[in-house]
Amino acid sequence: MYKVKIVVLLFWSLFIVISCKQEAKEPEKDAASVAQAIEEHSKHLNDWFETQFQDEVAKSPMTQTFLGIKTSDYGKWDDISSKKEVEDLEVAKQRLAYLKDSIDISKLNQATLLSYKLMKQDLKNEIEDFQYRFYNYPVNQMQGMHAQVPAFMINMHRIEDKSDAEAYISRLDAMDELFAQLIENMKIREKNGILPPKFVFAKVLDDSHNVITGKPFDKSNQESTLLADFKRKIAKLEISDDESNQLISKVEKSLTQGVKPAFDNLIALLEAQQQRATTDDGCWKFPKGKAFYNNALQRTTTTDMTAEQIHELGVKEVARIHGEMKDIMKQVAYEGTLQDFFKYLKEDKKFYYTNDEKGKAAYLKEAVGLIDTMKSRLDELFITKPKADIVVKAVEPFREKSAGKAFYQQGTPDGSRPGKYYANLYDMEAMPKYQMEALAYHEGIPGHHMQRSISLELKDIPKFRMFAGYTAYTEGWGLYTEQLPKEIGMYSDPYSDFGRLAMELWRACRLVVDTGIHAKKWSREQGIKYYTDNTPNAESDAVKMVERHIVVPSQATAYKIGMNKILELREQAKKKLGDQFDIREFHDVVLTNGAVPLNVLEELVQDWITTKNSDSQKENEEHS
Repeated sequence: MYKVKIVVLLFWSLFIVISCKQEAKEPEKDAASVAQAIEEHSKHLNDWFETQFQDEVAKSPMTQTFLGIKTSDYGKWDDISSKKEVEDLEVAKQRLAYLKDSIDISKLNQATLLSYKLMKQDLKNEIEDFQYRFYNYPVNQMQGMHAQVPAFMINMHRIEDKSDAEAYISRLDAMDELFAQLIENMKIREKNGILPPKFVFAKVLDDSHNVITGKPFDKSNQESTLLADFKRKIAKLEISDDESNQLISKVEKSLTQGVKPAFDNLIALLEAQQQRATTDDGCWKFPKGKAFYNNALQRTTTTDMTAEQIHELGVKEVARIHGEMKDIMKQVAYEGTLQDFFKYLKEDKKFYYTNDEKGKAAYLKEAVGLIDTMKSRLDELFITKPKADIVVKAVEPFREKSAGKAFYQQGTPDGSRPGKYYANLYDMEAMPKYQMEALAYHEGIPGHHMQRSISLELKDIPKFRMFAGYTAYTEGWGLYTEQLPKEIGMYSDPYSDFGRLAMELWRACRLVVDTGIHAKKWSREQGIKYYTDNTPNAESDAVKMVERHIVVPSQATAYKIGMNKILELREQAKKKLGDQFDIREFHDVVLTNGAVPLNVLEELVQDWITTKNSDSQKENEEHS
């Protein structure tokens, strides 16, 4: 009996041991199954993201060229018709339905879940914003096919062999069809009460005439912009003189028979609309203009801030920055009022390069030097750095009169085309030396070039995120990086530091003037006066800026709101992490997820803080 009990006990002991081992293995098996399901479902969704991105690229010959991709569409333009917009809406609805109905978010890894949220929100916004699709000006002094097309041909369309040259010619031939769609879009908007204010027309007419000036459009000795570009590019090809002459003959024919009719038709419409235009500037004049502007502010800032809140923030920031400027006046021992100091900076020639070729060349050389110096300091602030190169260029003559002060054009993902920092040297009095440093940091390094290049070089996010553009994030980063170099000892000259403050002040004024024009019915003249009264910038700067506010409502509010959010999140991280805070890691969080809305950026930073604190706590427990 005893032996029986022993056997039974041994049996049950063995059973329990085996059972415990099985129970121990079950969670491991379940965890492995869950991990595999997450991996498979995440891959499935990422594959879908890639398919959607490639579908969009396939429908856009211009995007293909922008990305450095050459296909059979290399000689074509995008479809910009209103019919295409309706088709795009249906595609957006189908994609949103797929995300809602076919994706189990509980089976997505963290990175893919973020992509899911971003895509879903983008699609919802696209569908909701369809009602406002005519609430813009397809042609204005800031942007439009009249300027985009020649800039695209010059900067984007590469000619590396004879077939590329033929594709260039094909695009010129097809320009009349592209502009026919553009003209129809402009007519639809006018029927809906969306017509640019009167000041826009003289500027876009001037730019349009510039494109069709020179050979072969007239008998002048100077070649037109596009002919000169084409000749310069094919001169690098290894082809015979006969082949070269044949190509030049073809391009001259395309310019006169494709490009000139396209611009002539556009000019005719612009001249007719100019007669009907008014001097009302704000989008309050549109049907449902208030609702449109409020929506535009939400999209631009990716916040719920109202026009009134943004306006008041701007007023407060202007006052704060004026106070810091007065401190610099004391440093340089200037006696007088802030307005006197502004006048001094505007009028003293030592603060400007000469308005000639020598002065412009000196400006570009100095800008390159500033960027190169900053490159040598990046390890102090960043872990991840861009591989792509950057070049500094002057804005081309055909568009410099109406283009902005400076801007950045990103390169290609494969590095075949570098990023470009464009400085507008049309009016050297609008490009003071004391603002050079901040401008180079914003547009170049560590600003837009660094941000956009890192995004393009990311390996573990879908392409739609690599090319995403949330204005408050991108421009907020640009403005933040004007201040960042000061923290490592840059801006050693008080005047350059004043220039940094002047740039920030300019963005604070934007909050006031944008909302003033579109929500408070300020006139163009009121906006210009606010800038000239409160900043040291040239009046020509103020005019361009106010006119930009008018044609792109809300866009200019992104800079200061984005910068403030990044600084706010950085301060939160410093407080919560204490000695554990590493600014290089913080910048990695901001940069290595691609562009995101500000609310999502806040979530990413909070997650990083939580993870850092958790890791620190575990480390302390292990050592205790």
